[in-house]
Amino acid sequence: MYGMLLESVQYFIQLEYGEELWKKVIQTANCKFSVFTTHQVYPDATMSNLAAACAEVTSASYDSFMDFFGRCFVRYFSNLGYDVTIRSTGRYFTDFLEGVDNIHSQFCFTYPKMKSPSMYVTDIDNEGCVLVYRSSRQGFTQYLTGLLLQIAKDFFKLTLKVRVIETTNSASDNDNMNVVKFRLDFDNSDYVLDQLRKEAYLDRKTFSPVPISFLLELFPFSILLNREMKVTATGDKIPAVWQAKENVLGIYAPKYFHVRRPKGVSFTWQNILHLKKVMFEIDFVRHPDFVDLRRSDESHDSSKMGKPHLAPPTPPKGSKNILLKGQMKFIEDVDSIIFLCSPIINNLDELPEQGLYLNDLNSHGLSKEMVLAGWQHNSKLEIMFDAAENKADELSKSYALQDEWKRKGDELLYSMIPQTVADRLRQGESPMSTCETFDAVSILFCELVGFNSSSVQDAMELVNYMNEIYSAFDQLVDEFNVYKVETVGQVYMAASGAPERTERHAPNVANISLCMIDKVKEMSKYLGSDVDVRIGIHSGSAVAGVVGIKLPRYCFFGDTVNTASRMQSTSLVSRFDGDLQLGNKQIGLQSIAGEGEYF
Repeated sequence: MYGMLLESVQYFIQLEYGEELWKKVIQTANCKFSVFTTHQVYPDATMSNLAAACAEVTSASYDSFMDFFGRCFVRYFSNLGYDVTIRSTGRYFTDFLEGVDNIHSQFCFTYPKMKSPSMYVTDIDNEGCVLVYRSSRQGFTQYLTGLLLQIAKDFFKLTLKVRVIETTNSASDNDNMNVVKFRLDFDNSDYVLDQLRKEAYLDRKTFSPVPISFLLELFPFSILLNREMKVTATGDKIPAVWQAKENVLGIYAPKYFHVRRPKGVSFTWQNILHLKKVMFEIDFVRHPDFVDLRRSDESHDSSKMGKPHLAPPTPPKGSKNILLKGQMKFIEDVDSIIFLCSPIINNLDELPEQGLYLNDLNSHGLSKEMVLAGWQHNSKLEIMFDAAENKADELSKSYALQDEWKRKGDELLYSMIPQTVADRLRQGESPMSTCETFDAVSILFCELVGFNSSSVQDAMELVNYMNEIYSAFDQLVDEFNVYKVETVGQVYMAASGAPERTERHAPNVANISLCMIDKVKEMSKYLGSDVDVRIGIHSGSAVAGVVGIKLPRYCFFGDTVNTASRMQSTSLVSRFDGDLQLGNKQIGLQSIAGEGEYF
């Protein structure tokens, strides 16, 4: 919803309850906005949260504050000059109720993202009427009640009573619509008397009957619908732009005529009867079998002359939908509804795109003059705005997708290179500058043993087993502040103390080694394979940095790495030399391949 609705709430709470209570309401509602902007869009839940917070702070009811908020909006927009629009809708309160949808249409450019409700009136009598309210918002019944009470009081000097008759939900255009029927009790005798006078005046006049064909001739784009919503007759221009094998007469109208306005209203017989005083905008959708006769003739002529027919870079003539704007009228004599309309055209350039010519437009009205002058219809501007909004939404989704892929790319990069090192490379540092000497690091080599693969199937199972085990090791790495260097075949290499220096590099590696042994024993039970590990660890100095261009890796070099590797290759399976109770035991000289003897 737009900020103007919330501005009215803030203004009158501060005016009637004080600034301190408003601050408490904002705090209780956990509202991050302390000031609202007229043309900014806010979450719909903001209004409900403020009402609930007011009820909690003042010990009043939620419904009473939603009613109060509705009254506040009427009092607020009257100060901005919008009351002129309300007063201009008609002489009577019922006229206003019947024209609410038209009022919303007038504000579609001032508030282009407005999700306006739709309303229509039924069962009109001397004591009031029934108002049917349809909205995609939930929980605004009491808000509308307060709004109607204030409008009836301020603009029409009426005492109004409102009660809810029925509340239902219905699906429309993938939205869950909240449908509420209100009984409005007020003195409606003046409106009913005025309608009776109009009918009596017409009855006194002796007009000759007007055939339907005359209306269809007067409005060449009009369509006649029966109760099954099938097209029974049209103006002569509809078949001219139809250009499909299927006859336009007898088609199911909602399939090819889509309601743009009033918004959220299904194209049904009952809805049209209820909205006879509302301006309709309908998109005339092209038939799938639409054929451009002019281009077909050109293609046929060029093929007869032996010339290749090149596809035009522009859309075929008349390929675009036609926007029709007009009013629905019920004709009792033929039990049908006629849509008296004319196409909305901005300028001469749009005529061929829609398969029209200037003489196709209504001879009465200003349709031709507006096209020649290039005037912009509000309806066309709204379509252009909606298209721009859709493009903006697509752009936002593209940006979000770009951020998602960037995040995945970062995760992949950080799996090969430590984040601190990768960030340095992104800032333009050379790979050689990342090479450093670390005085104290601990290197770990862990080899999986017990795997045998004598066939391709065995090799695939081996790869699956190794993948599960290595994935479990990767989780342990994050837990013990250890950096995974690489996996080569059945050997898993990790280090602690680089690239992030830590004094606990040795305990980190020792602890993860014990967890690796336990994890492999645990997993070998359900993997159904007798797998063990052979681990080698050594601490000392080493050099580490990024090596390579096509597939850069963060590698370790030095005698510490070699010794840890030899420790792994000469160690016993799932065993440690030494006493875990930190006791001392002399084991003598140990021969390490390639390194000599160690005491």
